[in-house]
Parts: sequence; C-alpha cells; structure tokens
Amino acid sequence: MLKLTKKADYGLIALRHLASVPGATASTKDIADAYHLPVPLLAKVLQMLTKAKILQSVAGTHGGYKLARDPRRISALEVVRAIDGPVILTHCFTEHGVCDQSDKCTVREPLRRVHEAILELLNNFTITDLAEAPSVALTQLAALTPMNQAGSPTHQVL
Repeated sequence: MLKLTKKADYGLIALRHLASVPGATASTKDIADAYHLPVPLLAKVLQMLTKAKILQSVAGTHGGYKLARDPRRISALEVVRAIDGPVILTHCFTEHGVCDQSDKCTVREPLRRVHEAILELLNNFTITDLAEAPSVALTQLAALTPMNQAGSPTHQVL
C-alpha cells in the first residue's frame, strides 16, 4: 500500500501551519500542542526539514522554526523525500531494480507511468496549496461490528 509515514504527515502539518501566517515562527511545542502531535517525533521531523533547508531554526526566547523560503517553492515531494527518502512505488524502478520477472513482466511499464504521475503530482503540489486548502475536521466513520442477536450487523460510530 502506498501511504505517507506519520513523520511525513507531521512535516506537512507543520509546514502548513507555518505557511498559514507569512513570516510566522513557531516552536515545536506550539505546533505539537495545536495539532496534538508527539513533541519528540515532531522535533525530529522539524530537524530533518531544517537540515534539508526547508525550515530555518530561529534561536531566542521567541524562537522556533520558520519557512526557509517562499511556500510556493516548496513541493510536497521535496518534503516527503527530506523526511522519508525516495518515493518508491515498486522496486523495479530503483537503480538496482531487478526481479525474476523483469524479462516477461507485463505491468512494469504501466506501473512506471503511475509512479511518474505520482511523483509529478507531489512535485506540483506546494505548501501554499496546502495552506490555502480549507481545514476540514474529519467526520466520524460508521464501522461494522459483530452481528447482533437477530443476526444483523450492528453499526458503531468511531
């Protein structure tokens, strides 16, 4: 399954937070408290983003982190790569991507196109795009639970 790690999620949340107010500086604790994120993990993520020159660390009493450049010039792909490394849909697209099926594989080329489309989408989606998207609270989902005594499924709101 293709999905972002928690670290990448937290990085994008923090960058959206900082991009929402131009020139804003926020501490790790401020961001963690605002979104109920674990401070130690968020601190590691913010350090990774600083090392990648996406964020700038600001010392002092009112210090913290701020965007190192215009959020229109920071892509989601750059953020994900800075935190998680390369985005890999399947190993046959990596440098050493060889498998037993390479000679007769019928899906390698279509999957390569899907992989490139995902990379292009992430590369074209910027932190500004995230900041401009409306914040929407997640709705509660109905989940099936075991059958009730009458043999019908019961529903429970999570």
